[in-house]
This record gives sequence, structure tokens and C-alpha cells, in this order.
Amino acid sequence: MEIVRYADRTDRQVRVGLRTDEGVRQLPVTELAELLRLSLGELRDTLEKPGDLVSDPFLLPPIDGRTELWASGVTYERSRDARVEETTEKSVYERVYDAERPELFLKAVAWRVVTDGEPVAIRADSGLDVPEPEFGVVANSAGEIVGYVVCNDMSSRSIEGENPLYLPQAKIYAGSAAISTGIVPAWEVANPLDLAIALEVERGGATAWRGETSTARMHRTPDDLVDYLFRGDAFPDGAILSTGTGIIPELSFTLRDGDVVSISIAEVGTLTNRVTVGKDPLAWLVTALSDPFAREAAR
Repeated sequence: MEIVRYADRTDRQVRVGLRTDEGVRQLPVTELAELLRLSLGELRDTLEKPGDLVSDPFLLPPIDGRTELWASGVTYERSRDARVEETTEKSVYERVYDAERPELFLKAVAWRVVTDGEPVAIRADSGLDVPEPEFGVVANSAGEIVGYVVCNDMSSRSIEGENPLYLPQAKIYAGSAAISTGIVPAWEVANPLDLAIALEVERGGATAWRGETSTARMHRTPDDLVDYLFRGDAFPDGAILSTGTGIIPELSFTLRDGDVVSISIAEVGTLTNRVTVGKDPLAWLVTALSDPFAREAAR
């Protein structure tokens, strides 16, 4: 079971649905953000009453309205070690790994997020770039975790490594944020603290790099991360929080134009994106604000 956003090919309107093995059924809301204003119990009740089956829905990223995508840093030992290896300011990452307060940063507003089958990007002014496969938690406006997604927190290691204050430029740019097409309700995942995560980068039809980890290796819990996120601000349409990566390639590896990045998280789903370079290949995101089918040409 997954909550999805889709565009109807008949009237080109964007709607929200529930995807199961039989297909997608329409839900009685016009925006996914409406669901994230509900309590966990109210959301569960709403999902028990889906409508008619939808014919050939065009799936969109499951984020809209004022919902924001945030991200966490240095939540796995591997992430700490990789940041220390690449940076000129090693103590910053060593200290935050063990600090009480986590590293949190805004990754993208809703309209900038891409989904499965759409391109992600590396910056044209960066020389060392990697995907960061991450377990994403979906929180409602009250800060309750109501679902899960697969996230790709694309990152420029060279820019962040030059100076930690360049983090926004290393992390926030066109094509830097991707999430899977569906939100798996929280009650559908038995143990979110023990999920296998896998990454594979394909280049020219062959595997260029692959790695694995598990949410069991997280240094912080998703509940703690969401608690800190909601301490300082309100999220009237909820938020998605990417909880950090435990898979980072060696410094000798960097993404290239045309690579295909595939991420899978047990019980949550998969996310596959082709890599492009620069902001121009993501220009369609602006058009997609008014015409969701502008995404179709990019897939």
C-alpha cells in the first residue's frame, strides 16, 4: 500500500490516490498536503475508504503544497568518516556525530523534487559528486511519523569539502533531490530501525559502484531527528525528512553524465534516476508547476 500523487490523463488534473496490487484508487482529497494535516489515526481512517480505480495514472512526486523536504547529515559512522576524509575542517563532522543536536538542513521545496524515472543532476562547477541513498520519514503537521519514502540526497563532495559553509551549494540545486513515487504508511513497516538499503550505479550497461547498509546502523533515531526538526518551526503541511546516508563511495569515484542511480530500501520501495549535468536539463520543473505532463518528456 502506498499513497501517491498522480495526474489524470483524461482531464489533466492532479489528484491523490492509494496504490495497491490492484492499481490506484482515488482518495477524497485534492492535495497530498491535506492528508499531512490529519492525525495518524485520521489518516489511517481516510485510507480505508478509497474510491474508484484510476485508469493509467501519471505518477508524480508524493509531495505538494507547503510540504518541505529536509535532510539530516552525519547520522551514520560511514558518513562521518567520509566527511572527515573529504573536508579541510575535520573536527566539525567529528563533533556533530556525537553531539546532542543533529545536523539538519532544508533540501527542497515541493515543486523542485523529482521522482522515479526522472533525472537527477550534478553541478556543472563540481568535480566530485555522489548519490546519497537515504531512508525518508514523512511527518504530519503535528510531528507524527506517518509514512516512509526512498530518498536520494545528491551531493557535491568537492564543494562541501572545500568549506563546510558551502553546504547549501553542495546540497541544494536543480536536480539534487529525488524521492520514490509512493509513501508507504508507517503501520505497513514492521521495524523501520532494521531495513536493508542498497545502492547501485550503472555506467554503460555495467555496474560502476554498489554498496549496502541498514537503518540499524543509524547513530540517531528517526523520531529524534523529527523531534529536532519540529522544535524550531511549524510545518502546517507536514515535512519529509531524509535521515542521512550510510553508503558513500570512495573519493576515487564520482558520478558522470548518463550514469543510472538505483536505490532500494526493504519494505519501502525503489528509486531509479539517470544523471545529468547542470541546471538546464531540469528547466522543465518550472513548466511542471502548471502542467504536470511536462515531466513526461524527461522520463
